[in-house]
Amino acid sequence: MEKIVSLCKRRGFIFQGSEIYGGFANSWDYGPLGVQLKRNIEAEWWKMFVERRNDMYGIDPAIIMNPKVWEASGHVAEFSDPLVECKKCHSRYRGDQIEEVCPNCGGKEFSEAKQFNLLFKTFIGPTEGTSTTAYLRGELAQAMFVNYLNVMQTMRPDLPFGIAAQGKVFRNEITPGNFIFRTREFSLMEFEYFVRAEEWEKWFAYWRAEMQTWLKHLGVNLDHIHEVEIPDGERAHYSKRTIDFEYDYPFGQKELYGLAYRTDYDLKRHQEKSGQNFGEIPHVIEPTFGIDRSLLVAMLEAYHEEEVEGEIRVVLRFPKWMAPVQVAVLPLSKKEELMKPAKEILASLATHFRVEYDETQSIGKRYRRQDEIGTPFCVTIDFETLNDNAVTVRDRDTMKQQRIAIAELAEYVKNNL
Repeated sequence: MEKIVSLCKRRGFIFQGSEIYGGFANSWDYGPLGVQLKRNIEAEWWKMFVERRNDMYGIDPAIIMNPKVWEASGHVAEFSDPLVECKKCHSRYRGDQIEEVCPNCGGKEFSEAKQFNLLFKTFIGPTEGTSTTAYLRGELAQAMFVNYLNVMQTMRPDLPFGIAAQGKVFRNEITPGNFIFRTREFSLMEFEYFVRAEEWEKWFAYWRAEMQTWLKHLGVNLDHIHEVEIPDGERAHYSKRTIDFEYDYPFGQKELYGLAYRTDYDLKRHQEKSGQNFGEIPHVIEPTFGIDRSLLVAMLEAYHEEEVEGEIRVVLRFPKWMAPVQVAVLPLSKKEELMKPAKEILASLATHFRVEYDETQSIGKRYRRQDEIGTPFCVTIDFETLNDNAVTVRDRDTMKQQRIAIAELAEYVKNNL
């Protein structure tokens, strides 16, 4: 993890939030490469689960919803974790994640566990009071449920079908940590898939397999994934069956994604509390994907160190669709006769691919820099280019180089991404 965190800061993937003011605990900002990597993952997920399907409908819901939504869903009453306090140093922890000894001071006495609600409370309007209380959303799912009638009336889908969304959610976690693994604001990608009650097991198995397919597409070795059945008493209040997809992080086996069978709990609650007629209410399968954890796991899987000519080469072997930069354009020197064609090539490639231009330091150091950010192809413009109208293309994974005509360069990159 230390190597990943260091690389993220050094190469512009992820920065400490509010760093010039000493930072802010468990707050992280995505830098230029990090935000591109994140957007690539979001876009690919949207293509796979929404755009390429005829049974999925996307929405982009508001973050602040009517507080009655969270009362109806049970989150105001039920969305909580057990909180304990060390009697020696007064540090607070989740009761289900603390051992017998306080990690801060070594104390062994803790207070009785109290339930701590995870919803972030805010206020609407100029004064604070119970009439103006609202909440930052603690999950995306409720937006899909409260828009169920809207989608039914406008899109006229037949069962089974899904409603999908991506976006920020907020949870007042007691003990966040481990870089971007657990934070108080994070991004999710998920959908509610509405099915007939008697078919829930079939669709649960179907989406379980589809989540495995996505993990492989993300570059994850499934040997590092453990599917954990969550027992009675430990599932969320709305779930009849839940499987957690857990990953072997450097800090231990922890949750990555979740798959839940929410029955008809949510739609029935909203029908009852809103007074709206939902008609025949289906049951729901919910696959949930954390974007930040997807990115973290993608980096952990991609990170490799290898010895090349007596030196350690660090390379991020992202799936090529995911790489924040797909092609680096590198003139061999800063001489004008090379920089001019290099920038022309840059402009032509930029219409098709994510590109970067670099003319500083030796070509070897520039290759290493691109390896560290996972760039699949480096295109070098040298003095031979002036005579043969060709460039040298270097492959990230094999480090092999070959001569490609400038006129064929875009097609070559396209065919090999």
